[in-house]
Amino acid sequence: MSLRELFLAPARVDAALYDGELALTDPDVRHSRERLESLLHGDFTETGSTGEVYDRSTMVDMMVSEVPGRVMIRDFSAERLSDDVALVTYRSIGTSGQEVRRTSVWVRADDRWQLRHHQGTRVGHL
Repeated sequence: MSLRELFLAPARVDAALYDGELALTDPDVRHSRERLESLLHGDFTETGSTGEVYDRSTMVDMMVSEVPGRVMIRDFSAERLSDDVALVTYRSIGTSGQEVRRTSVWVRADDRWQLRHHQGTRVGHL
């Protein structure tokens, strides 16, 4: 790997992870079982705001049947935990104004990033 490639690699990873998170907010993606299954790791889990844990199959079924609203992503940060694992944190704000702090663990396999775990915590209005 050249020095230029080493320098640009973190920015490419950040962009790929941001694009993955953004895709998961896109109504077209959320209504496509195929696209969701390509983004969500086979062992994906999500811890919901109630503390309940959902598996990949349950989440895909929920997402393809929902009526999603647009979501804005703020304060995005990606930290590489290893060459093939990254921790992503950000805040999302939905059309209702509800803010949620989000944490995702992404893993890279076969030269693509997949979401392995996600958790969101609602932030109350002060």
